[in-house]
Amino acid sequence: MATVLSRALKLPGKKSPDLGEYDPLTQADSDESEDDLVLSLQKNGGVKNGKSTLEEVQDPDSEVEVEVTKQRLSESAPDGYPAEATGSLEQKAASSLMPYLRTAVFLLTMVISMILVLVCAFLIPCPPRDLHNTWNRNLGQEAGGVLFPLELSDVNGDGLPDILLSFTALMNASVLGVSTPSVTVMALSGVNGSTLWSSHIPEETRSVQCKGLTLTAPAEPVCLVTGTSKFLSLLQASSGKTIWTLNPAHLPSGTLAAPAVMLPDLDGDKVGDLVVLAIGETQPDLCFILVSGKTGNPLGGPVKYSINGEGKLIGPQAHITSRGAIYILFGFGNVQAVALRDLFAQARNRDSFPPVLQREEPEWEKRRSVNLSELIDIYSGGVEFLQMVMASDTNCSDLLITTKHNLTLLRGEDLEPRWNLELQDIHSQPAPGYFNADQTLDFMVQAQRNDNVKKMLVVDGKSGLPVWSYDLPCHMQESDALSVMTLEKKSVFLFWADEMQPALQNLEPGPRNKRPGLHHLYLLHPTFPALLLDLTNVTDTVTASAIGINDLQKDAFYITMTTSPTSENQPGLLLVSKLGLRWAMLTQSRMVPLRETTSKISRGEVRRFLSRLKFIDFPHKF
Repeated sequence: MATVLSRALKLPGKKSPDLGEYDPLTQADSDESEDDLVLSLQKNGGVKNGKSTLEEVQDPDSEVEVEVTKQRLSESAPDGYPAEATGSLEQKAASSLMPYLRTAVFLLTMVISMILVLVCAFLIPCPPRDLHNTWNRNLGQEAGGVLFPLELSDVNGDGLPDILLSFTALMNASVLGVSTPSVTVMALSGVNGSTLWSSHIPEETRSVQCKGLTLTAPAEPVCLVTGTSKFLSLLQASSGKTIWTLNPAHLPSGTLAAPAVMLPDLDGDKVGDLVVLAIGETQPDLCFILVSGKTGNPLGGPVKYSINGEGKLIGPQAHITSRGAIYILFGFGNVQAVALRDLFAQARNRDSFPPVLQREEPEWEKRRSVNLSELIDIYSGGVEFLQMVMASDTNCSDLLITTKHNLTLLRGEDLEPRWNLELQDIHSQPAPGYFNADQTLDFMVQAQRNDNVKKMLVVDGKSGLPVWSYDLPCHMQESDALSVMTLEKKSVFLFWADEMQPALQNLEPGPRNKRPGLHHLYLLHPTFPALLLDLTNVTDTVTASAIGINDLQKDAFYITMTTSPTSENQPGLLLVSKLGLRWAMLTQSRMVPLRETTSKISRGEVRRFLSRLKFIDFPHKF
C-alpha cells in the first residue's frame, strides 16, 4: 500500500538509477524529459509496422508518459506514417517536380522564340541581295541617235539603283512600214538587267533625269524625259506612265536645246518647277520658258534673248550663290548668266517675286555690262564643259570651266579664279574625286597627245597642279573617266584605254599600226599610284557609262553601254553590261605596273587592301 501511494504521489522528475526516488537537483532537467523522449523516439525509427517502439519497451512505471507521447504522435502524423517521414515525402515530391518545371519553361520559351522568328521571316521583307555581280543585256539593233549619260536611280524600291536609258531601234521598222524609227525609254533592273518597264516616245531623247526631282506632291519617284525637238514629259519612275507632257504649241518656232533645269517652287504650289532653253531657227535667237513642275504648263510667256557666241552650247545650269541668289548659266562657246528673278519678272510681266527670288548677289551684279543688260558675262573663249563643284571652304559651289587648252576654277562667290592650268587637247569632261587627303576635290583629266596616245592626269583641286600623270595607248576617244568614293574619303578613278604595251615598244620611232584590239577598263587608287588594275575588256565602242552604289553591301558597280562594230549603212547592236567592282578587283583583275620601283608591291598586299574597300555615294552633288 505504501509503495502504491508513493508511486501515485511521485512528482515528475529524474529518477534515481537505483530506487527511482525524486532528486531535487535534477528538477531543472525534468521539464524537457517529454521532448527528449519524443526526439529519441523519432531518432529510433518512430513507428515500426504501425506499432510504436514504446510498446516493446514499456516501463510499467511510465504509462502516463507513454500515453501522452502516443497522443502527440497520433495528432502530428497521418495514420501509419511518422512526422519525419511525411516531411521527407513532401520535400522529395517538391524537389522531384522542379526539373520538370524547368524543362517545361525552357521548351515553352524555345517554341515562342521559333514562332516569333518565323513570323518575322514571313512578314518583314528582307532587302534584296545583289547576287548578280555581272550581267549583259543585248537590246538589239539601234540607229545611233543622240547619246546622253546613263541615269541610275532606284525606280522599283529594292534599294539598288536601276538603269534608265533610251535608244532608237530600227528592228522591224521596214517590215512595219514605219518611216520614223521607234524611240524607247527603258528601265532595267540593277540586279539582273531585266526590263522593269519601257515607254515609246515620238522623238529621240536628249536626257532622262530622275535624281533630286520634287515635281509631285506628295513626293514620289519620277523621271523627266527631254527630247531633241519639242518633247518634254514627266513619267512615274515605278511604271513609266505619263504624268504630264508639255504642249508642243508652246514651242512654235523653236526646239529644246538642252535638258530641263530643276528650280525651286516659283508658283506657290509646293512643287518644284523647271526652266527649259529653246533655240530658234537661227542660233543667236533663244528663249527661256518657265514650266510648272506639277502640271507641265508654262508659267507665263517665253523670255527671248539674242546672244553672240560660237561653239558648243553650254548649259543651262542653275547656280545658287552663298546669299541664296539664283542664276541660270548658259552660252555658246562662252558662259553667261541671267538672274532667275529677271526671267520670272519678264515671263509673268510683274515686279513682285516669290520669297525664293527676293535675294541678289552684289558681286555678280557688278558684272552687268555698261548698258545694264540683263546678261552677265562669266567666261569667254572656247568653253567645252561647265561643272558645278562644291567648295570645301564655303556653302557655294565653284565653277570649273574646261576649254580645249586649259582648266579654270572660279570662286562661286565673286567669280574670281582660284587657279588656271594650261593643257593641250582636252577632249572629255574632268572627273571630280578625292585623290589626296586635303579634303578638296581633285580632277582626273584626259588629254589627247596624238591619234594613238592619250595623257591621263590628276589635277590637285586646291593648287591646280598635276599630282599624277601617265601616257596610255588609246584608240577610243569618246569615253569619260569616272570616280567613286570610298569610306576613307578617297576616290578610285576608272577610265578606258588600250592594252598596255611593254616599255620598249613605246619607245620605238614612228606611229604604231592602228588595230581594233581590246579596250580595257583600268582602275587607279591613290594608295597605289604606281600601278593600275585592269578590270575587264571589250572589243565594242563604249558610248556611255555610269557608276552605281549598293548601299547595303557598301559596294559599287560599273554600267557600260556599247555598240558593236558594223559594216557600212548597217546599225550596230546595243549592249548594256554591269560589272561589280569589288568582285572584279578580287577575282579577275590584273595588276599593271606603270614604272619600275625599288619596292615591289605584292599582289597579296594589294588584294588584302582591296578586300577592305567600301564604296559610298559622294557627299556633295556636282
